Amino acid sequence: MRVISGKARSLRLKTIDGDLTRPTTDRIKETLFNIIGNNVIDSVFLDLFSGSGGIGIEALSRGAARCDFVDNNPKCIKVINDNLAFTKLLDGANVVKSDVLSFISSKKGKKYDIIFIDPPYRAGVERDVLNDIMRNDLCHSDTVIILEALKEFDESIVGECGFVVDKVKVYGSNKHIFMGRRREL
Repeated sequence: MRVISGKARSLRLKTIDGDLTRPTTDRIKETLFNIIGNNVIDSVFLDLFSGSGGIGIEALSRGAARCDFVDNNPKCIKVINDNLAFTKLLDGANVVKSDVLSFISSKKGKKYDIIFIDPPYRAGVERDVLNDIMRNDLCHSDTVIILEALKEFDESIVGECGFVVDKVKVYGSNKHIFMGRRREL
């Protein structure tokens, strides 16, 4: 796994040994960032269930102003910190060892421009995470939220949580669901 573009372009990142995490492949990461494009520049980025930090590091490399990395596994936190030091992207990075739902509750009213959510597949936490993001008011009207899920994941929960699906990109067995806040008429 490497950084695709920006200040840290081509640098190889550490990953977690074993099957604890599923690092996003370079091809999928490149597609993801092509879709969100210039929204990353000067953004406040939130990487939930960060794993090795590859998505948030890519955002910082491409010009995000800040990124909060959240994971509850100490091995992940160490690898994220190692990757940030190696890529020299520590400025603007905030690495937090926390349960995602506790972190969201602690940030009530803090706005993010882009929120990336990559929970463990089949853990069934997507609804809780989306509901808590809405309940704790972490997104403004233009926030882009991306949820990584298995291809068969039922997208209907997105609407139930107060969001609207803007785009779905399928890659083999998984997909990215791009969503935003539902706009009231």
